[in-house]
Amino acid sequence: MESKTLQGVRDELVLDRSGQYYIENTTVDYQKLSDKEVLRITGPLGADFTVKVQFTGGTDSVVQYIYYQPIIHRWRETDFFPCSVTCGGGYQLTSAECYDLRSGRVVVDQYCHYYPENVKPKPKLQECNMELCLDSDGYKEIMPYDQYHPLPRWESSPWTACSTSCGGGIQSRSVSCVEEDMQGTITPTEEWKCLYSPKTAILQPCNTFDCPTWLAQEWSPCTVTCGQGLRYRVVLCIDHRGLHAGGCNPTTKPHIKEECLVTVPCYKSKDTLPVEAKPVWHKQAIELEEEVTASEEPTFIPGPWQPCSRTCGAGTQHRTVKCQVLLSFSQTIVDVPDDECEGVKPATSQPCYSSPCSVDLGEAGESEEVEEEEEEEEKGRTLQREELHDWEYEGFTECSESCGGGVQEAVVICLNKQTREAADQSLCVSSRRPPRLLQDCKTQPCPPRWETGEWSSCSATCGVGLMIRTVVCTHRPSRDSNHTLVLRDEDCQNPKPSPLQACNRFDCPPMWDTHDWGQCSQSCGGGVQRRQVLCKQRLADGSILELPDTFCPTKSPTSQQPCGEQECPPEWVTTSWSQCSVTCGNGIQTLQAVCRKKEVNGRYLTADPKNCSLLARLNRIRTCFFKPCENSVKPDATILAQRKVYIQWRKGKKVHLGIGGYAYILPWTTVVLRCPTRHFRKGQIHWLKEGKPLVNLPHLSITSLGYVKIHQVRASDAGIYTCVAGEAQEHLVLQIIGSKQKLSVAESMLRRQKVGRPDAISAQERFQELHISLNRYDTIIERLLNHKESIRDEKYIADKSPASEKNSSTLEDEGSEIYIPEVLVADTRRLEEIMKNFAEDLGGLREEQLIAQLLSELTVAQGETNESTLHPPESAESSTQEPLHYKPNIKAHTARPRNPLIIQRSKKIGEGPQSEMIVYVGMPVFLQKPVVSLVLKCEAVGNPDPSVTWTKNGKELRHSSRVGLLPTGSLRIQYPSKGDEGLYTCTARNRFGRTSLSSSVQITGGKGRICVQGNRVGANGPACSERRNGSRSAELCQGQACLFRWRADAWSPCSATCGGGAQTRIVRCMKGPEGRSEEVESPNCLGAGRKPSDARPCNLLPCARWATTSWGLCHGRCVGPSLATQHRHVYCQDLNGTRVPHRMCTGLYRPSSLTNCTAEACALQWLVGPWTQCTATCGRHGFQSRQVTCVHLRTGKAFRDRHCTWRPRPASWQRCNILSCGRAGECRDSTRYCEKVRQLELCLLPQFKSRCCFSCRNT
Repeated sequence: MESKTLQGVRDELVLDRSGQYYIENTTVDYQKLSDKEVLRITGPLGADFTVKVQFTGGTDSVVQYIYYQPIIHRWRETDFFPCSVTCGGGYQLTSAECYDLRSGRVVVDQYCHYYPENVKPKPKLQECNMELCLDSDGYKEIMPYDQYHPLPRWESSPWTACSTSCGGGIQSRSVSCVEEDMQGTITPTEEWKCLYSPKTAILQPCNTFDCPTWLAQEWSPCTVTCGQGLRYRVVLCIDHRGLHAGGCNPTTKPHIKEECLVTVPCYKSKDTLPVEAKPVWHKQAIELEEEVTASEEPTFIPGPWQPCSRTCGAGTQHRTVKCQVLLSFSQTIVDVPDDECEGVKPATSQPCYSSPCSVDLGEAGESEEVEEEEEEEEKGRTLQREELHDWEYEGFTECSESCGGGVQEAVVICLNKQTREAADQSLCVSSRRPPRLLQDCKTQPCPPRWETGEWSSCSATCGVGLMIRTVVCTHRPSRDSNHTLVLRDEDCQNPKPSPLQACNRFDCPPMWDTHDWGQCSQSCGGGVQRRQVLCKQRLADGSILELPDTFCPTKSPTSQQPCGEQECPPEWVTTSWSQCSVTCGNGIQTLQAVCRKKEVNGRYLTADPKNCSLLARLNRIRTCFFKPCENSVKPDATILAQRKVYIQWRKGKKVHLGIGGYAYILPWTTVVLRCPTRHFRKGQIHWLKEGKPLVNLPHLSITSLGYVKIHQVRASDAGIYTCVAGEAQEHLVLQIIGSKQKLSVAESMLRRQKVGRPDAISAQERFQELHISLNRYDTIIERLLNHKESIRDEKYIADKSPASEKNSSTLEDEGSEIYIPEVLVADTRRLEEIMKNFAEDLGGLREEQLIAQLLSELTVAQGETNESTLHPPESAESSTQEPLHYKPNIKAHTARPRNPLIIQRSKKIGEGPQSEMIVYVGMPVFLQKPVVSLVLKCEAVGNPDPSVTWTKNGKELRHSSRVGLLPTGSLRIQYPSKGDEGLYTCTARNRFGRTSLSSSVQITGGKGRICVQGNRVGANGPACSERRNGSRSAELCQGQACLFRWRADAWSPCSATCGGGAQTRIVRCMKGPEGRSEEVESPNCLGAGRKPSDARPCNLLPCARWATTSWGLCHGRCVGPSLATQHRHVYCQDLNGTRVPHRMCTGLYRPSSLTNCTAEACALQWLVGPWTQCTATCGRHGFQSRQVTCVHLRTGKAFRDRHCTWRPRPASWQRCNILSCGRAGECRDSTRYCEKVRQLELCLLPQFKSRCCFSCRNT
């Protein structure tokens, strides 16, 4: 490697081994590999380098050279330009300038456009000068919030005409940046002001459809029935829509007429000319006509044409056309009325011409000469016309039907052969006019269509009314059908025709609007009923305007009338309550009533009570209490205290506590402390703290309902809270988690006890006892809270992962998410039991297990209610001879710790059915009498579920005919003997760790034996002495009496390492005791129980695993302060590294594909500016605004709002001064139009009178 600097200094470097080299202030990284050599140099280069390579290999060597050119010009964002207005709300923009990194100068934009990597930043836009403008009189002008200064925008001119009519062309337009001021004047401005939005396109393709092409139809039949004739076809110019239109090249049009030959000889010698040369009506007479025969459907049947009405010259010939039907049962044709036939009836007459009429004899010679001359002249004119003009088909007429099958006729025009333009039909030879051609069209069935009815009359004569019509979706099954089907609206295409429309849209004259009469003020004796009468006008837009009464021309209808004038009958009228029936205690009072009659003038006269006897007399009674009696017994007040311990596990807004017990609360949590009582009013409850009366503080209050509320509890709030209800009182010890303060009984509490109790010593002793128990549970609660660390990471992931990640990759299923309640509630008796175990235990692992077990119990959603629910029957038998493993197949509760844990219980379950002993592992086992089976229960929990293995005396426990695992992971030993003594250890494992628990088994008695036959259990009983001949009953026993038993060999290796395999083993029937047994036929062991299985599945996990890519850049969306997200791909691959479908990895732990990361770019926050002055001083129409910007915490640089959306955006405008303007002493105007309101005499209207109180005060 040779170098040469700009000063001409040369140097040389030899690269023969991998490493870093330095030459001319340049670092050279050289790697020498087995198949290639790599040379990397990081710029900028300090000299010119020449690399020389000596090739010793073949000629197929390749040199790959990659270099990077430094970018020395960059775009730089400018500061905001001056505001577009000085007040009233405008905008200001930034721009971008090209910056030279070497010289630090601004250069022309072309330098930055040179690099494709340089993308010019878009201008930023922000509001400015939001304060209100001063009006000419010096007052603030009210600025509507919808009239800010408009932003610059792109303005485009109309598109030019397309460069081509078909086949694809281009059209252009000019686009410029314009600015509009508050008066609506539009002026051009610089383009950079509009770059905050994309510039509209200036070019676009047009007429991209294909050009029209010629399309030839089928040839018509030959014009003659024999010999040589002509045939025709229609040639159309079809565009891209399939429609006949112009635009095709006339020189490439196919011909429309050609000769045809019918291979039938002609026998009429006089018809030597083709039919084309004869007159039109003659040609029509001899054209082929399709023969029509009668069918089972009524059809028009034409008869033969009669002779021409004249023998010479033009005449008429007729024929009969009948509507006939073929009767299928008799095969006869019957005439029916024409109405029965569908379609157009064929013509019954036509013109005819046989030969010219003869002339007189005297004029015959002259006539013949004239005719010969005329024929020659006509023949010459015909030849001239044939050479220049000819008939051609020019498309088809419109189809007679829009759907369901119609007919269209070919259009024949006279065409100039030279100009290819249509000419007058008289210029073409009429005898050569092509025949009439018809074709079917629009044969597709008609789709459902909307059918509308007639409009109804208008519902109103003025204002605005409505006309209604029926709109139904109908369908006609076929063209020939006379009935239609009504379908659903969804079957017809939208839009549906409107079923209603407005009518009579003009203002009504003002008129009186009377409401219904109200209820009569009196049902009898004379009353008044009123109604509301207003002058209103219905306007053309449907709104109703309320007007002053003077606008209505006629006199106002009456607004009240008399009613209820009939005489009232006597009735009972209540007066007052009687005195209480007792002078102390609880009594009753009666509501007194008097019989009265109401006069017409409204006065009441006392009447005879007999006149009111037929009416219902009001008998109302209520309880009364004057004062308590001296000898009355009042029940003592009681406080319903709960001996609970509350532990706040995670942060929450509010925690509710009940009096009695202890509470450990996180700081800055709102606490509500309640004191439920009986026989005592809650409003009379007194609260003490440390023996002193509790008073209201800024953050502590005692409500009228008797409970205490502490806002954002702090260390100073810790202490003893006492609820006093009469003579009863209860305490709650409140501790703050994280506080080092130890609670003690205050002197005030001791003094209060001495004053309240005659025995001061007993009170002192009682509070010494309270002092001892104040911090009684601190140790156990501290250890319980230490277990937070083991699940904090998992909970953090569950909280921070987005919903999509939770559903896909972070959690395998709903059961794997750890959930612990906000507040744990423990019973004091359970804590006392655990503390007792603490005192008996030597410490260490045992205490940790007790704490973990307590946490599991407190977080289980549905507690364990009784022993039967705890210990279900276990009867399944293990069939393995490998080390005993147990893998739970039922997911544990969601709130489990991650590390495995074996639940230990400090009691035996006792003997089950048929003398079965069940003991929890961790407890010693002493068997003093024979039992059928011994079950060591091992309940293991964890997340994921742990696997369970058993060992005996430190060695792996093997399967035998008596020892096996139950489905729950517990160990069963059938007919335990001296040989089963030892130390049994249960070990639970998962990927987070392992834990073990042991039990020692000792058998002190039991030299006898136990036998079970049927449902009878006995020791050394005669049931086991011998086997009865032919007995197939199941016998399970131990000792010499059981001669036959099953023995299973070890399992064979699994046939597959993954994806599902199989294991087999040999199961034999053995006879005799252990050590001296021999194999016998299998039928001999039928009484020894079910034969163990000889095959089982193994290695069921799929042959695949989850794989991940490396984490991507930390540039995801911001999810918190300085927090963003980064992603990686998670995929399933087989052992060869090939990607496979995700279902192959189902059941395996899937890594997370999303995580949070620290990003400086997310150190953002909302920055709010000051509120502007309110636009109104009162009323409901004032508002004020402020600037809300997303800025960086450190630099203060503004960012787009979407970067701060992880936190709610503060409001940028709000209503203000919404107080009513009509309060007494504050009558003022809330709008500047009040002078106009007064001039137009609109002050009588309520909506104007309230807003223009000051201007309308004297009207």
